[in-house]
Amino acid sequence: MGFKVGEKVVYPNHGIGVVEEISLRALGTESSKFYMLRLKATDSVVMVPVANADEVGLRSPIKLKDCDRLLKLLAENFASPPADWKDRYKEFLEKMRTGDVFTVSEVLKTLTYLSLRKPLSFREKRMLERARFLVVSEIAMVWRKTEPNVELMVDEALSKACSKHTKNVARAAAAAAGAV
Repeated sequence: MGFKVGEKVVYPNHGIGVVEEISLRALGTESSKFYMLRLKATDSVVMVPVANADEVGLRSPIKLKDCDRLLKLLAENFASPPADWKDRYKEFLEKMRTGDVFTVSEVLKTLTYLSLRKPLSFREKRMLERARFLVVSEIAMVWRKTEPNVELMVDEALSKACSKHTKNVARAAAAAAGAV
């Protein structure tokens, strides 16, 4: 997939960026084309080899219709995560690296639920913040709404998911107690 100068793209784990330039750079005896991306979050410039853009996970933002689907996904119940935070962190890190906002939203939903139950580790808190930023900023950009407005919608969806999960966990515990 080729991107053009001025086009908005999503760089995995960093969020929205704009292709500012496509340049030819010499690396040793070889020369390669690079996308020069200006990342919205940090206002920094990142060079991504055009040939490796797919491998890196550089992608177009989701479509307008996908924003509603993403909010619905955020409101759905989810599987219980591994109890050990190290296993959980490793699993979530892999999901964050995919760059897929739907996969990142699973991390956001689960870590939000866990944060309501107990204090998260420092690493998990940072991952929760990053996942939240990635989801909110992409929806806001696609819908052309302010991030605070989108945060309210995301919070409402997350609240529904956490409520559903709490009910399912309680139901499963009651069923297990009845089986004893």
